[in-house]
Amino acid sequence: MMSLLKKAEHAFEHLLFTSRWLLVPIYFGLVISLALMLFKFGKQMWILFSTILEATSQDLIVGVLTLVDVSLVMNLLIIIIFSGYENFVSKMDDLHDHADRPDWMGQIGFSDLKIKLIGSMVAISGIELLKGFMGVSLFLEQGGMTPEQSTALIWMVVLHMTFVISGLLYAVMDRLAAH
Repeated sequence: MMSLLKKAEHAFEHLLFTSRWLLVPIYFGLVISLALMLFKFGKQMWILFSTILEATSQDLIVGVLTLVDVSLVMNLLIIIIFSGYENFVSKMDDLHDHADRPDWMGQIGFSDLKIKLIGSMVAISGIELLKGFMGVSLFLEQGGMTPEQSTALIWMVVLHMTFVISGLLYAVMDRLAAH
């Protein structure tokens, strides 16, 4: 009887351990998302080049901020793909000695990943907020902001500050938990 329970326990634990491979399609989907983001980057670059003669400096700055925004999201996706795969699915043993292997690969734990995610969200939110503020001068040139535009800008600030405060609180909790 005990042997049968031990075999059942072993089979169940093996099933749990193997279930981590269910994450692979998700990481593959994130790789496809990188390709989509690359397309978005190329489209924005094309818009910048095709409108450069008519664009104001503000248009150019907003366009470049959009490129930076896409770049940050793509960098975040790479970090999530690599560290998530290595932490939760399988080690990339064949790539440990690869000349181009980033130093951080294999060293970002789940807690580090959450800190990087929150930091990236704050950076992306900050860029969106900056783009919103760049639009304020355009609204003022056109006779002022509508109440809806003012409300949208206020909500952008509130959301950004929520990300900042959440990031700080998480970093403090993480640091306290480490001690």
